[in-house]
Amino acid sequence: MRWNPTQRLARGGLILALMAVSAVGSAAVPAGAVDAPAVLATHADAQLGTFLTDAKGMTLYLFTKDVPGISNCYDQCAVNWPPLLSQGDPVLPDGLAGAIGTTVRKDGAVQATYNGWPLYYWLHDEKPGDTTGQNVGGVWFVLNPTDAMSVNVRDDGGDLGTILTDARGLTLYLFTKDDANLSNCYDQCAVNWPPLLTDGSATGPDLVAGGLGTTERKDGALQVTYNGQPLYYWINDHKPGDTTGQNVGGVWFIVNP
Repeated sequence: MRWNPTQRLARGGLILALMAVSAVGSAAVPAGAVDAPAVLATHADAQLGTFLTDAKGMTLYLFTKDVPGISNCYDQCAVNWPPLLSQGDPVLPDGLAGAIGTTVRKDGAVQATYNGWPLYYWLHDEKPGDTTGQNVGGVWFVLNPTDAMSVNVRDDGGDLGTILTDARGLTLYLFTKDDANLSNCYDQCAVNWPPLLTDGSATGPDLVAGGLGTTERKDGALQVTYNGQPLYYWINDHKPGDTTGQNVGGVWFIVNP
């Protein structure tokens, strides 16, 4: 067989074309180590409302199988949903309220959080404003700054009755060793029982709105309270409706309005 420069050129062109397509699909999503703080912004959408983005306008998502302060997205999940990494404390733009923070991933990387929720990109969003990750699998959602701070109620349908949840339906708990309007849950306790944080106010349906308040934690973060009881998540609740934290140690309980 004779060497055909035309065939080689065509094959080379095909390889370059495939590389270019791959680059287009992945260039929008940052990867690897970072050397600067993550910077958050917002984007207004006619259907989804105002939601969080990075500084370049790429949509950020939350994963309802996470627990605030803890990522449960690794391996292939993290390939499809790359975490928003940050070197140092993330930055909020002027006028955007909320509790910004970080969580350390299993590999030591530092991931940005908003009101405790780890933030992610979606691999298939290709340009600013894309929201193709919305409601994927019923567990991935854009993050609306106002919704992230809301308290809701849910009928458990069993012995627990009507209980307090966050806006996504994750169960909230009280700690009987807390004092009125004062949290006594820190260090490893706060890892297992992440506090429900806010920017200074919390909203909820009429049934609970009158009892909502805040307390300042030792690090200056504001934690939502109900009738003076600081509110928490449980690290082992993985989806809306879970109540596995009920009566843990005889000191953790769901909250009935």
